[in-house]
Amino acid sequence: MKKFTLALLAVLAFSFSLKAQQYVSTTPSNRNVILEEFTGRNCGYCTDGHRIGNEIMAEFPGRFWAINIHDGGYAPTSYPNFNTTDGHTIASGFSISGYPTGNVNRSSNVCQDRGQWRSIAVQQMGQAAECNIGGMVVVNPASRIATITVEVYYTGNSTVDENYLTVVMLQDSILGSQSDYGNYNPGQWVGSQYCHMHIFRDVVNSTSAWGDAISPTTAGTLITRTYTYEIPETIGSPNGVEVDLDNIIFLAYVTERFQGTPTRPVLTANELDMVTGSDEPIFPFIKSVSQESASTCTHSKIVNVKVQNGGTETLTSLKFEAELEGETVSMGWEGELPQYGIETVEIPVEVPFGSHNITVKVIEANGTPFNAESSAAVSCQEWTDVEIDGEETEIELQLMQDKFGNQITWEATASDGTVLASGGPYAMLMGGTGTQLHIERFTVPANECVKFSIYDNVGNGMCCSYGHGYFILYDANDNVIFGDEDDGEFGSEASTLISVKGQAPQATVGETEVEMITEIDVNFLSSLDYVGYPDEVGFEYRKVTSSTVNTVVGIINEFKQILASVEGLDEASIYMVKAYAIVEGQTVYGPEATFNTGTTGINEFENSVKLYPNPTSNVLNVEGANIANVEVYNAMGQFVLSQEVEGQAQISTAAMNNGIYFIRIYSQNGEMQTRMFSVAK
Repeated sequence: MKKFTLALLAVLAFSFSLKAQQYVSTTPSNRNVILEEFTGRNCGYCTDGHRIGNEIMAEFPGRFWAINIHDGGYAPTSYPNFNTTDGHTIASGFSISGYPTGNVNRSSNVCQDRGQWRSIAVQQMGQAAECNIGGMVVVNPASRIATITVEVYYTGNSTVDENYLTVVMLQDSILGSQSDYGNYNPGQWVGSQYCHMHIFRDVVNSTSAWGDAISPTTAGTLITRTYTYEIPETIGSPNGVEVDLDNIIFLAYVTERFQGTPTRPVLTANELDMVTGSDEPIFPFIKSVSQESASTCTHSKIVNVKVQNGGTETLTSLKFEAELEGETVSMGWEGELPQYGIETVEIPVEVPFGSHNITVKVIEANGTPFNAESSAAVSCQEWTDVEIDGEETEIELQLMQDKFGNQITWEATASDGTVLASGGPYAMLMGGTGTQLHIERFTVPANECVKFSIYDNVGNGMCCSYGHGYFILYDANDNVIFGDEDDGEFGSEASTLISVKGQAPQATVGETEVEMITEIDVNFLSSLDYVGYPDEVGFEYRKVTSSTVNTVVGIINEFKQILASVEGLDEASIYMVKAYAIVEGQTVYGPEATFNTGTTGINEFENSVKLYPNPTSNVLNVEGANIANVEVYNAMGQFVLSQEVEGQAQISTAAMNNGIYFIRIYSQNGEMQTRMFSVAK
């Protein structure tokens, strides 16, 4: 059921000078375009329309949006039921002679064939728009209330005195059935289910499917509307579909309506920015958890946690816990994250072979306990070791195609995503069945992790109805790395990782740098240079007054540095720490370093120091009580710069390379603390 409230009416044009626009541009621009694509799950040719709509969206990002409206005889009410009252009203306003069909910017009363969509869209985008649209949607995930602010600024005059503002909610990534006579859109198939995209769910700002009347419509007019909308749990009856807050977008457009005619041409459209928000002062929200890369020949992975500040106060510190297979990793973050700001925090984890579920929690925000969590899948693919003596090696692929070689492609990519080699598609053979052998060779550098993937764009591999196809990878000594003569039935894709090892494994470990997260919680970092990936890395630490040595296992980040965190050390104590790496059973240590823990709640100087933004690109701001001087060192411990400070400073990082740095901050009373920051450009 639709629930909305009109909170702020448009004011007269002469009063607009009292309030400037926040979101909408006042610069004249050309029209943006919507495609209302009328479709259905029982329409076997509609997937071709979906594909064409997707291609136009990809070609004109931020200028073109497809809206898939399911209606009519091809739109069943079985699950997932995409039929809606508003969608039916819109479809009934146009002449539809067959499916799939669509209407580009409502430029005609008669819907247009899919072959015409792109040319009409280009023609529309070449016309000057009478107005611009911008806005923001703030979604409270607890209450499911969306606060929607939309601004319309007229850069020209509409041909009529009254226009209509419509805000619609669309939803992506809904799995369900779909007829598909010709496999027109293979990219949206997930196994046996179709991934339905940009599905029309609701008109959210009006009781009418045609929108909310706005005026005046003359150049220089700014119209601001604010709505509240309760996002339903499900939409559709019977067999309704859950409204997933992580996969919705809000789209706004302005239309004209000529008196006495059904024509409602779209003047322009725009997607509204969407953020997570709350009335609470402290409300960090985990927007997403994702693995940085699964295609590395190591168990050490980086999980990116995207956090948004949905509260009214600026976030200055967060504390995370990540749980994976019974193991918990803690990570601290400090910085300046304003309301609605987004920060990505990297959490290092050790991932066993296979697919696993990781749960990331925010357990503390701005020094106070908090509880927010999100889960995601992480994985570690097994790899095959190939040992070589030189700086590179050659790998041979024997690929026996079946009749449909035109469906087969393959590629070999390095750990940084660089494509080292690729091949296919191959020719389709004559006759009902057939095979043809292809020999492909490519070179891989030493100490590289290579992902080899082979694809079939129809999803039935290379065997056996149309010929007995297969693939085999060989190393330079003719050893089989991957595949055999029975590996032709791989479906859509088969892949493997290959770890090409060069010189004998060895490692050199640097001195440990210590970042105090709190008075008793620390992050350790050490440089690492290695040939052949170490079996284990970490840190050994102990109090100088104790002989008991503690060990914390670390991870290796993309900069070849060892990272680890330790919590709950003793207060006001001196510790010693050194990094280690284990390579083929041999343990290599770095030099030992000392550090002091503080006393909880007493060190006013340390508590007053703030660094922001962190990570930074060009400037690092340093603020605190009685600061006298700062010194910056790189991750290798090399001196970078020193700067005198009077209360606050701006450190230029423009000339610094990307990576981890340490800043020593000295007070006028001789106190010193070390913080860590990173440069990312």
